[in-house]
Amino acid sequence: MPKLNGGEIIVESLKNENVDAIFGYPGGAVINLYDALYNSGLKHYLGRHEQGVVHAADGYARSSGKVGVCIATSGPGGTNMVTGLANAFMDSVPLVAFTGQVSTSMLGKDSFQEADITGISLPITKHNFLVTDVKDLAKTIKEAFFIAKTGRPGPVLIDLAKDVTQKEAEFSYPAKVFLPGYRPQFEGHRLMVNKAARAINNAKRPLLYVGGGAVISGAEKEIRELVDRAKIPITTTLMALGIYPEDQDLALEMLGMHGTEYANRATLETDLVIAIGARFDDRVTGKLDEFIAQADIIQIDIDPAEIGKNLDVEIPIVGDVKDVLLEILPFIEVKENGEWQERIKELKSKYPLKYEDDGSETIKPQYIMEEVDKYTNGDATIVTEVGQHQMWAAQYHKYKKPRQFISSGGLGTMGFGLPAAIGAQVGQPNEKIILIAGDGSIQMNIQELGTIQTYNIPVKIIIFNNKYLGMVRQWQEMFFEKRYSETKIPAPDFVKMGEAYGIWSKKVEKKLELDDALREAMELDGPAILDIQIPEEENVYPMVPAGAGLKDMIGG
Repeated sequence: MPKLNGGEIIVESLKNENVDAIFGYPGGAVINLYDALYNSGLKHYLGRHEQGVVHAADGYARSSGKVGVCIATSGPGGTNMVTGLANAFMDSVPLVAFTGQVSTSMLGKDSFQEADITGISLPITKHNFLVTDVKDLAKTIKEAFFIAKTGRPGPVLIDLAKDVTQKEAEFSYPAKVFLPGYRPQFEGHRLMVNKAARAINNAKRPLLYVGGGAVISGAEKEIRELVDRAKIPITTTLMALGIYPEDQDLALEMLGMHGTEYANRATLETDLVIAIGARFDDRVTGKLDEFIAQADIIQIDIDPAEIGKNLDVEIPIVGDVKDVLLEILPFIEVKENGEWQERIKELKSKYPLKYEDDGSETIKPQYIMEEVDKYTNGDATIVTEVGQHQMWAAQYHKYKKPRQFISSGGLGTMGFGLPAAIGAQVGQPNEKIILIAGDGSIQMNIQELGTIQTYNIPVKIIIFNNKYLGMVRQWQEMFFEKRYSETKIPAPDFVKMGEAYGIWSKKVEKKLELDDALREAMELDGPAILDIQIPEEENVYPMVPAGAGLKDMIGG
């Protein structure tokens, strides 16, 4: 077995894991690792900030379905990663993050750029490691990748004492992982599977409520079969947009605070909810004790901690979504559910998504998304920042397959979108990646335009520019008598900023200009920025006020 130093062991371990992209930012504590990367053949993307590096790895993982990999140095390098790790943890994204650490002899002495990143990140990682012996390095990396991608995925952090990356050891990459305390359950309990099938067959008004866990497990085929066989309408969370084609009759699209009115009304009439890889979060349920109070619940989730966490569940099933559905499907009867289908059709007709268009040259944000949808015909991946634009992108674009919508869900991280779009493009180099951003949110990590410039990453960036922190301003308008406290945020000249980074950029102020500008940006070989001026006080509707029930939706 060859003797390698720690940096070289990490590189060879990553090759064994078939890693094809690394996002990182070097520093003194990881300098030996970066020296090993120099002639390694591994593709490394230099970010401009460690938060951006994690979000890029996150976007890569969501886009490709693989494990994202990122690197930062010790101290502020690691602490700058915290928001990105928390974001990935909330949305169950598989990452392996490497951080540098001071040498073992200097640990605990407040050494230069020392921070207890394993202690800091413990609540926001699926697991983490501090490696102080080079002999443990390969085994640790094997375990980290296994933990990150199995069961309910999540970020795993490996903190590397600097001397570990310098010392040598014989390299042998383990073929298998043995973790006695970690045994995810994939198959559902037979009794619960049978009960679920009977409940679905007997229900008069069943409703599928599908979350991001279904996307992670790759269960789109099984979900489509369930919908089509028993004619069950389907609504999704933000994380599951596209799991079932949204242009179909039984697709209710997103439910919850800014979901469609017809999806929310369907939850008030259903007699059985089949929750698949969804966690009943507050943005979906509204007032918890009113959410589907009239219905029984089947909940399928690989994480036993999610079962019954927020709502009592009549039929709990712990297991991988895809595996459990494969167990249930043979027992599902083919039926039409004609009366329920007609009611769903009526709800969709009576309560469509709508917005006011006064016929002027004003560019409405909803119209922008309709035009993007029309132009791409569903053949693109939409990445978003966080805010009003995120909700318009969820509402007014029709998603036809999973992983076409990439956004920060659980943590709601402003600054996620730009670096995540970079990672998504790296993960799917032949896919058209479109970033929908707000003028406030994109400024959080706008330095990542430098990464786009360096690697000529052909992301198309569409900025909804209303010169406000729009979602907070909307709440101030609705609930605080228009007291716009610190939400006015004059934007820079995004065209000049884009051009400073060598990126084609254009400002769009009139509706008639939009079609040509959109086409010009999309047809470019490289990256592009459209700075589109939208009304300052445009609101996202429908909306369920915080603490209210779904029946109290306003502005539909």
